[in-house]
Amino acid sequence: MSSASFLSPPAPRLPCPRVRLPHPSSAAARPSLGFGRRRLAPAKEWRLWHVPCFRNDPGVPTTTSDDDGGFKYVAQSESSSAAEAKEEEVGSSNVEQEQNSKDRGWFPQLQKIKENLQGSILRFQTERWTVPWTGQTIAQVMILWIATFWFVGSWIVPFLAHAAGFSKETLTHRGQALYSLLTDITEGLAGIAILHQCLGRFRPLPPGWFEFNLKGRWLLDVAVGCLLFPLVNLLSHINISLVPMSPGPVVGVSSVEQSIVARDPVAMALYAVVVTVCAPIWEEIVFRGFLLPSLTRYMPLPWSILASAAAFALAHFNAQRVMPLIFLGVVMGSVFARSRNLLASMVLHSLWNGFVFLDLMK
Repeated sequence: MSSASFLSPPAPRLPCPRVRLPHPSSAAARPSLGFGRRRLAPAKEWRLWHVPCFRNDPGVPTTTSDDDGGFKYVAQSESSSAAEAKEEEVGSSNVEQEQNSKDRGWFPQLQKIKENLQGSILRFQTERWTVPWTGQTIAQVMILWIATFWFVGSWIVPFLAHAAGFSKETLTHRGQALYSLLTDITEGLAGIAILHQCLGRFRPLPPGWFEFNLKGRWLLDVAVGCLLFPLVNLLSHINISLVPMSPGPVVGVSSVEQSIVARDPVAMALYAVVVTVCAPIWEEIVFRGFLLPSLTRYMPLPWSILASAAAFALAHFNAQRVMPLIFLGVVMGSVFARSRNLLASMVLHSLWNGFVFLDLMK
């Protein structure tokens, strides 16, 4: 060895990093540590779970330590989302069940009935017919009808009967019943002819005028109207007690009352046709078919019903029946306005007249 080798500086010593090895007893109890810094799992997506809980769960991704020790990091984002979705589904189903239980209760049903009733009342008050004519035509029709009604019953039919050699005072009960039937038919045809003549220039009429329909729920309305017959009868007794009976003969239905005493089956059948068929047809055509809808041009429907009912009562020329006839006219007008069907008011009118006729036969 030369002297130069001793004089040269010694070779530099490389630093040797020290590695601290874990104790053999704790190596199996915690994950092994590498030389680099291990990446931490996000706090919101990863949680620390014990291995036996999810070891056999194939649907949950896991990351374990190198030695597969006693803990694993389990991803919970998908499982937590699924749990939240399930909770929301259960919550929504509970809300639906509670809502269904509430809907099946009696209080919501009453609320629904109340709303439907309010809607029906509002619709009943605001509905109107399309009236192409004015008040002049309305007055013309009604004045002509009243004049014709009086002229036919007081002059034309008696004149024709006298020309044929008959006198009403000398007729039998059957003859008087036939006389009343012919008079009623003539008056009805005259009223229809007036309507046809005065409204001819407005043809075709708008929808809803003079409708006859067998379909619909009008039978229920008629049944409800029949339930009010006892009230009409009560008003009749009240009106008779308030207005004294006149000493002279009365016209209209009173002729039936005077002639029905004979109990002649033919006469009774003829009178039944008069009061249950003829009178309801032409009276309803005039008062409910024409007058009531025409008045809706100038006033609300309830007032039109009341005004037409008053005209209907006054047309009978009997002060002792004003109150019941006004109320009956309101009932029949309401049935007609609700159903928009003249057949409904005609049937109700016929049933009332039949009720009175049967009451007289007792």
